[in-house]
Amino acid sequence: MKILVLGGTAWLGYTVAKTALTSGYEVTCLARGDAVPSGVRLVRADRDDDTALTGVAAEHWDAVIDVARQPIHVRRAVRDLQGLADRYVFVSTCNVYASQEEVGADEDAPRLPPLEADRISPPDDYGPAKVACEDAVLEAYGPDRTAIARAGLIGGPGDPSERTTYWVRRFANPSNEAGAVLVQDTPELPTALIDVRDLATWLLHLAEEKSSGIFNAVGNPVRFPEHIEIARSVAHHAGPVVTASEDWLLAQGVNPWSGKRSLPLWLADHAWYGMNARANTRAVAAGLTLRPLRDTLTDILAQEPPLTSAENRGAGLTDAEENNLLNELHLGGFSGEN
Repeated sequence: MKILVLGGTAWLGYTVAKTALTSGYEVTCLARGDAVPSGVRLVRADRDDDTALTGVAAEHWDAVIDVARQPIHVRRAVRDLQGLADRYVFVSTCNVYASQEEVGADEDAPRLPPLEADRISPPDDYGPAKVACEDAVLEAYGPDRTAIARAGLIGGPGDPSERTTYWVRRFANPSNEAGAVLVQDTPELPTALIDVRDLATWLLHLAEEKSSGIFNAVGNPVRFPEHIEIARSVAHHAGPVVTASEDWLLAQGVNPWSGKRSLPLWLADHAWYGMNARANTRAVAAGLTLRPLRDTLTDILAQEPPLTSAENRGAGLTDAEENNLLNELHLGGFSGEN
């Protein structure tokens, strides 16, 4: 197969290109940067430019795989490639849904209104922008030549957000001599991640099998306490797990979900619990294979170092932040970095 990856330098696009190359496909990446996998043909282009697709618009492609989030980029791509590519596989997001509250909702759930403006959109417009991207692909290619993968939380080794790597790495190297690790008290919180390698493999499977449709590309839900116990087991953690209430953590300035001074995967707004518990039945029926969470966390720990006290984290708590919070809970004996 002759595959065109629109992207290929960021995490998912790179993994797709590398997986395709390993599978024996002929792979071309169109990207602004140059950090594509070795052996992949690179066409340098900035998709902000209206003529960005010129370098790939004179060839036939068995499939295009696009990870874009900007509607203007997607509209240009489908305009220039409509008669040149047999299939269009678009990576969307579960953020397109109007509500994130319903547990078990499928692909027929209502979407947000599409972003109308034909401009580069800010991050706050992520959901509506992806809706507009989906519409552009479907309008140009039609439902029979389009596969839309609405990805949930993507995780695994190399996660640049560090949301899915923090917990197992924290348990592998606690911030204090007692081995105590601080977690939020959220017994009903669902977590669900799709390993980036499984997603990449499946996107190529959709192209190979000429599959069409709209799919929730999400992992199987695992409640947060079970997620934590799997991470502890993988990391051989034997210290205390200290829980704190959500209200207390918010009052201390701890952020949910991601970013600095955060507890990753925590959803403080319970109306978002459905985001991590969407139905993936259609994707599984279309060939999506999900490895166990334990395998993903094991690979994270094997490929990434444990957290260090001096690390400036993309997500999670630094050693000092965690120990200060433990001391605020008046739990003596947990201070002091390893």
